[in-house]
Amino acid sequence: MIKLGRRMKVYGSFALVGFLLGVVAYFTYSQALPLLMAVYPQIVESGWILWGFVGALLSVVGCLIYASLPET
Repeated sequence: MIKLGRRMKVYGSFALVGFLLGVVAYFTYSQALPLLMAVYPQIVESGWILWGFVGALLSVVGCLIYASLPET
């Protein structure tokens, strides 16, 4: 088996998790979101969804910065 460094394992793990989250987001967007918007129109008017996405983006950027730090 190929020996990977710690950094590559972290990148690969985040890539796999990101892929799985993308698949879940696709199904949520294509099927569940239209139903939720029809039932609860205040979701569209709420700012918490935007801030949730901003928080998720900052989390990923922070993890990438941590994974890029030199090993000690």
